[in-house]
Amino acid sequence: MASIDFEHIDKIYPGGNQAIFDYNLAVADGELVAFVGPSGCGKSTLLRLLAGLETVTRGTLRIGGQAVNTLPPQQRNLAMVFQDYALYPHMTVRRNLEFPLQMRDLPTAEIGRLTQWVADLLSLGDLLDRLPRQLSGGQRQRVAMGRALVRQPAIFLMDEPLSNLDARLRVQIRAEIGELLDLSLIHI
Repeated sequence: MASIDFEHIDKIYPGGNQAIFDYNLAVADGELVAFVGPSGCGKSTLLRLLAGLETVTRGTLRIGGQAVNTLPPQQRNLAMVFQDYALYPHMTVRRNLEFPLQMRDLPTAEIGRLTQWVADLLSLGDLLDRLPRQLSGGQRQRVAMGRALVRQPAIFLMDEPLSNLDARLRVQIRAEIGELLDLSLIHI
């Protein structure tokens, strides 16, 4: 869990297009925040800045009190789920869930425990041996969410990842993410 601070953030793209102007926001540890606004207003840009996928033009971005403007994405202890899922098409659901844990060199037993925990949480047990192309849109979203959740990040960023889920599962997942994981969550 970590606090997040946007301090006078500007994002200017080449050619002078300013996507973010003097943005300020403090997100407390464990707080859930939803960015709401029309298309093109900068919601996804803010998530990409926080994730380290875009660079801050001006201002300071802090995670847990530490300035992260120059910190690479892999060192920020966060996970991001995109609207377009971003699953590995050649890997089964199980392998998609295990992969981020294997990259962290976790013991095999821990990988199995965390994979099963996420599979149970998101009702993925019957899908573990399927490839992404064999899944519905909602199932793919659950796998993408699971791949992020299994890492147990301090910060969880979601760029419209729940849009293909049915209303019941959407409400359940939102509640369980906040309660079970004790993390900071920013959601578009």
